[in-house]
Amino acid sequence: MEECSMFRPNFEKGGGLIRAVAQDAVSLTVLMDAYMNEEAFNETVRTGQVVYFSRSKGKLWRKGEESGNMQIVRDIRVNCYTDSTLILAEQVGGAACHEGYPTCYYRHLANGELVLIEERVFDPSLIYKKGE
Repeated sequence: MEECSMFRPNFEKGGGLIRAVAQDAVSLTVLMDAYMNEEAFNETVRTGQVVYFSRSKGKLWRKGEESGNMQIVRDIRVNCYTDSTLILAEQVGGAACHEGYPTCYYRHLANGELVLIEERVFDPSLIYKKGE
């Protein structure tokens, strides 16, 4: 059994980033996936609220800081290579996706086309600031 009391994921493999998959702790629906750097991971563990690292903006983003649709950590699991996390979370608010859907996986492939399989919970143009 590995000693996990001072666990630190392997951030070096991914150039300072690890994959973070968020899954609803009750329904097990995959909510979204994003990246964490070491600071985001540590902040997530410290606060119990999921914090990601935005590659496009080059900074931390606290899930729900603009929309109110935050994720509360219920469990954090790590893959065998220690370079990816699975975060079992309670999704506060109706949407995990910045497009206003309950999950980022709101479409499926049918006959070579993407088809909506989820209902939009909110209009993102009313929530997020333009140009950010």
